[in-house]
Amino acid sequence: MKLPSGKDSSKSKHHSDVSLVRVLSQQKQLKSRLPWYYAPSFLLLWVALFYAVVIPLYNRLPDGISIKGESLNPGEFVAERAQRWLYKYDRIGPKVVGSVANEVTTVAFLVDEVENIRTEMRSHLYELEIDVQAPSGAYMHWNMVNMYQGVQNVVVKLSSKGSNSTAYLLVNSHFDSKPTSPGSGDDGTMVVVMLEVLRQMAISETPFEHPIVFLFNGAEENPLEASHGFITQHKWAPNCKALINLEVAGSGGRDLLFQSGPNNPWLMKYYNQNAKHPFATTMAEEIFQSGILPSDTDFRIFRDYGQVPGLDIAQISNGYVYHTKFDNFEAVPGDSLQNTGENALALVRAFANASEMYNPEEHSEGHSVFFDFLGLFFIYYTETTGIILNCVIAVVCLVLVGCSLLRMGRESEATLGEILIWFGIILGLHVVGFFLSIGLPLLMGVFFDAGGQSLTYFSNTWLVIGLYICPAMIGQVLPLSLYYTLRRNDKISHPNHLHMSLHAHCVLLALIAIILTAISLRTPYLCMVSMLFYAAALLINLISTLHDRGYYWVLIVQVLQLMPFLYFCHLFYMFLIVFFPMLGRFGHSTNPDLLIALLCAMGTFFAMGFVAPLINMFRWPKLILLGLGVVTFIFSMIAVSGVGFPYRAKTSVMRVHFLHVRRIFYEYDGSVSLNDSGYYFDFQDRRLYYPLEDTSLNLTGLVSTESDCSKYLMCGVPCFNHRWCKTRSSSHWLPRDEPVAIPGASSLQLLSKTVLDSGTAVRYSFELSGPPHMSIYIQPLDGVTVEDWSFIRNILDEPEKYSAPYHIFFAYGKDSTPLKFHIDFAISSGNFDVPVFELGFSSHFVSYDFDRDAVGLQFISDFPDFAHPMEWPTLFERYVF
Repeated sequence: MKLPSGKDSSKSKHHSDVSLVRVLSQQKQLKSRLPWYYAPSFLLLWVALFYAVVIPLYNRLPDGISIKGESLNPGEFVAERAQRWLYKYDRIGPKVVGSVANEVTTVAFLVDEVENIRTEMRSHLYELEIDVQAPSGAYMHWNMVNMYQGVQNVVVKLSSKGSNSTAYLLVNSHFDSKPTSPGSGDDGTMVVVMLEVLRQMAISETPFEHPIVFLFNGAEENPLEASHGFITQHKWAPNCKALINLEVAGSGGRDLLFQSGPNNPWLMKYYNQNAKHPFATTMAEEIFQSGILPSDTDFRIFRDYGQVPGLDIAQISNGYVYHTKFDNFEAVPGDSLQNTGENALALVRAFANASEMYNPEEHSEGHSVFFDFLGLFFIYYTETTGIILNCVIAVVCLVLVGCSLLRMGRESEATLGEILIWFGIILGLHVVGFFLSIGLPLLMGVFFDAGGQSLTYFSNTWLVIGLYICPAMIGQVLPLSLYYTLRRNDKISHPNHLHMSLHAHCVLLALIAIILTAISLRTPYLCMVSMLFYAAALLINLISTLHDRGYYWVLIVQVLQLMPFLYFCHLFYMFLIVFFPMLGRFGHSTNPDLLIALLCAMGTFFAMGFVAPLINMFRWPKLILLGLGVVTFIFSMIAVSGVGFPYRAKTSVMRVHFLHVRRIFYEYDGSVSLNDSGYYFDFQDRRLYYPLEDTSLNLTGLVSTESDCSKYLMCGVPCFNHRWCKTRSSSHWLPRDEPVAIPGASSLQLLSKTVLDSGTAVRYSFELSGPPHMSIYIQPLDGVTVEDWSFIRNILDEPEKYSAPYHIFFAYGKDSTPLKFHIDFAISSGNFDVPVFELGFSSHFVSYDFDRDAVGLQFISDFPDFAHPMEWPTLFERYVF
């Protein structure tokens, strides 16, 4: 046996000593961490803050003022009176354009109530004028020519007798509703709010400067026709200089300011100074204007066709009842009326005395960045100021992070170069964690959708905690936890090493803020808010030397993170409240779980970005992450059980849109090539018809319309508006044996066929008559183009934007005069005695003025209680001329 030499023995001893020191150092660093069992309490503390602070403040509403209490609250909005009006409005029932309920009963109700207000008005101070307008016109709504005739507006102007101002404030809501829905939320709530605001202004002892136009428009759901008729044709429209548009996307709750301007920051100044219950965010404006939401409002019409700047405000809670029969009086809380009424009344008073109203163009200074903090106060500034703030705070944060890294180098055994290398590694791992925090929730959404289990959170929204929020936290922390566990650092204390992970989050926020600001987005204010509070904490820690005293710096960071945590939770909770019910009408072509997963991931990133990495402050962080994984697994098992079935009767129903269709297709020689009946379905969510398969509803024979698109005009279905037409190739058809009984008369007559003087074109003249909602679809045959027609020319003037078949939607209110129109076709062959074009004609008997036949009523009654059908009979005829 060979003994080691002295030199070898010394070398071995040296390695042994180094190993011992390293082990002792690792044990010391491990002991310096807090026990792992404190970690659940640390995380639950933030959960408790969410439920103890965010939820109560989000749902906070003022107590409604009663009529008896009005004398104790002079000049205040009275919710009880608005409720009484809402009850009358609700009892009218659904108010579809063209129906007796909408055109006669509701118009009479509004005129009568305004006249009653006139009797209370201080007539020596004010003048009140009423005009019932019935405009006709047309405009392009997406890819559809949207024509209207005799739709109605009840327009009220209140002005002070002592004022000569010609600048009017416009306040708008709509009184029509969707089929089946009485519309007490959308938009009856805002109708009665406007009535009470009108009353309060009319009885006030303090006159105002600018006249106020209260527009109760009667065709918003059609869509947006009455507002177009007002702003383009009414005698008072040219004088309207600012707008308050009042909408509802559900029933009750607080009213969100989600659009402003454009380019008029002074509007936000008045909102800031006067709104009693501020609730607003620039992020909502940018999301809404991106077009990803299945909604639109009159605000766009006033902005685009009248260049009227303003505020777009909507109640957003309980979107499950939106456009259903459950949107009734009982679903509207009186306190929400008080909340909206107080805001609306204060804003009307402020704008009616605003000096900027005389010439808003002089105050057009770009967009605004705006947001509230938990409804307690409001912050706004110009877009230019926002760019400066984002960039300056980002640079300040980078400087402070650099100072911190320098301090770490001085206080440790490491060189500055080593510190920078380690920070670079941590920054890279944090970027990986950022993508994992988004990717894991998205992956969950993909898996659930692939298994036919999308929308599991639709009724039980708490499921997103386990399905998406926990995976987001795991993804955010996992790379760093593995790094800290596997690569313990002997040259720098663990508190400093951990501090680097928060620095990395700050640097990432700075980079995101700079990039998004550079592409002209205003939403990076989120990054700015988060960086601002972290920079303040870092500055305090550096100045006070807490930075170098173990984990003491954590206390300052977490205290200052309370406000951004509460804000981001409040903000993203609001978005989830909006999107949960909206995804029930989001269509079936997009996986809705991806949107919710992304919202949860972004909310976790912002709310927990400076919190979640501190899991590594505790021993065994991998055990903590494993616990989050177990929570995800448990919630996943719950989601695929009956608990995850999306729909519930009355509270969160499945929306099913279908038409009882009679189809008659005529050929060029007058023969009939198709004569049948069936149900045309436009399913509204990702689950399509599958939830209906095991119910009493008989869907035997249901087929996709995709294969018919190559055979028939419009895929063989009478799509109602642009949204229906957009999805016509993915709609469904269910044949029925009994012919659908059409409950009214309709007619499309060819009046004449004339070869024009040019000799290269032919004119076809028609007369159209029928129910209040009709569509025509025009498909030129090969070698034929539309040269001119009597409709607006947008489609013809922009052939690169619009393509055949062309859709002309025609609706009327109280004027049922037949529509006469002509179409000029150019034919390359010069032969006018051959088929030139296909013309489809659909007659929609939407309102309950028209009966459904016995077979259709039985079919409706077979739907399960968790499904809500919106339906009506339709005649679809196709001709070849």
